[in-house]
Amino acid sequence: MNKISILIIAFIFFSNCSFNENSRIWNGKGKNKNSINEKNLKKLFVEEEIISSEFNPELEINITKININDKASINRNDYGSQNYKGLLKKEVGYTFSKLENINKLDFKPIFLSDGIIFFDKKGTIIKYNDNKIVWKNNYYTKAEKKLGPKLHFAITDNILLVADNIAKYYSINLNTGELNWSKNSAYPFNSEIKKNENKFFVVDYKNTLRCYNINDGSECWNIQTEDSFTISSSKFSLILMNDLIIFSNSIGDITAIDTDTGLINWQLPTQSSSIINKTYRFKISKLVSDGKSIFFSNNKNEFYSINARSGTINWINKINSNITPVISQNLILTVSNNGYLFVVQKDKGNIIRITDLYKDYNNKNRENITPIGFAVGKNTLYLTSNNGKMVVVDLRFGNIIKEIKFSGKLVSEPLIFNEKLFLVRNGSIIRYN
Repeated sequence: MNKISILIIAFIFFSNCSFNENSRIWNGKGKNKNSINEKNLKKLFVEEEIISSEFNPELEINITKININDKASINRNDYGSQNYKGLLKKEVGYTFSKLENINKLDFKPIFLSDGIIFFDKKGTIIKYNDNKIVWKNNYYTKAEKKLGPKLHFAITDNILLVADNIAKYYSINLNTGELNWSKNSAYPFNSEIKKNENKFFVVDYKNTLRCYNINDGSECWNIQTEDSFTISSSKFSLILMNDLIIFSNSIGDITAIDTDTGLINWQLPTQSSSIINKTYRFKISKLVSDGKSIFFSNNKNEFYSINARSGTINWINKINSNITPVISQNLILTVSNNGYLFVVQKDKGNIIRITDLYKDYNNKNRENITPIGFAVGKNTLYLTSNNGKMVVVDLRFGNIIKEIKFSGKLVSEPLIFNEKLFLVRNGSIIRYN
């Protein structure tokens, strides 16, 4: 058969099948009962609707109980309502060289009864007494200093424990600043530090929880959870409860490990496997616990309460937030990523009030504003945002008392210690009475 014959046959075939209005191949006519109908189609991946309206805005909330920080609450990230009067009068500032290559100030200083401890852009650790430097020491090589190490701290007795984002961890004498020991890990660290008796715990970028001996830095055990192909933009969180160390990873898994054996007690995946390649956009709040349940939320419109002993889900509510919630009596307080304050019943998960904290901004301006974090003092909430401002809120009725400009875009969440409020700016830490 020659080429001309083939072309003629092909033309006749497509004319009869594709372009004939009675054809059943491309036309909708003659479809059977199992044919696809657009009305029956359902989208499998639809973004959840984000709450952007107030609810019971005039409801009075009375929060009077004050939870004073202690070792147990720090291990559970449970700071609750704190004893701060809210005068916001500047007392003293602690200065350091500005950190480089950061877009969020989520590094927490160590608070002491007579001062604080922080670090500068080259990894120099500085101990302050009021605004005076007691000691400052750097244990990095010239090459390491150029990497701009970012440090995480924990203290036990007179020991300062340090882990950083360039895979180094070490121990320092808290009184003198002298080095006790120094070690290197296979991967950089990306979490806060929790310590228990003679051990401390930290998570690296490979979603591996590592347990080290406080005395010499030797590794006791490690447990790796499922890894992702991208580096998370948020820090992982840990809480310590009796014999369990519980932590989050970059893909939303919550895992409880026996502190002695390093064996998994339970694990709760909160996201589908599709999140593994999208972890840079996935953000989860710190874990917070009241000793019975664990509370956390994410930017996927999910707020969880889970049983701390079994890992089973108590309840889930639709709240889009990746900042740390606060437990106060029988209530959970959180602020959504679009600036709404949620008051939630701790046991049942019912939302009892929603207040718009950005109501004074027009729609165009508020699109560029996101909350950084908040602290609660007595009946007042202090919320910082990425525009360098703090909103002071009366918790009883949700009224905005005032808004204060503190800095440029980079400012930390408010931190309350010993009846003082602290704000970390890039280059200084300010203390307010």
